[in-house]
Amino acid sequence: MIKMIEDFAIEYSREAQGTQRVFDVLTDASLAQKITPELRSLGQIAWHIATTIHEMLSRTGLTFDAPEGEEIAPASAKTIADTYRTSSAAAIAAIRSQWTDEKLTETSDMYGDQWPNGLTLRVLISHEIHHRGEMIVLMRQAGLLVPDIYGPTRESWIGMGMEPLV
Repeated sequence: MIKMIEDFAIEYSREAQGTQRVFDVLTDASLAQKITPELRSLGQIAWHIATTIHEMLSRTGLTFDAPEGEEIAPASAKTIADTYRTSSAAAIAAIRSQWTDEKLTETSDMYGDQWPNGLTLRVLISHEIHHRGEMIVLMRQAGLLVPDIYGPTRESWIGMGMEPLV
């Protein structure tokens, strides 16, 4: 559980930079990539991440601009990436301006349960990391170059003239 707003802002800013790097590699053609026909496409997962920021945090009473559009992802990778950039920055700004550290212990109705707001922030970060991992698998299938997030990718090792680890 997050106990201090500034701790959240630092951690989420770092994770958002990684997520933004993933979003910025997407192409319009790659958005249709799926593992199987019944599962979400790469574009739909990206859109889900971008729109969940507002959807989840608005349940706590935070107010900031919601992304335009419904649940169906736009066909533009740039639109999705720009939406994420705006939403993630707006979330941090809203939390910093509307909450104090004490607000993190207050509870809000989250999908039928009462969650402390600090838990909601932790779940927001974990949710994004989870779906970002799904995106990376689909990006590889779509032939996109996956950016380094927590360390070098196989392609980065090769680019540095090193033998990638298996």
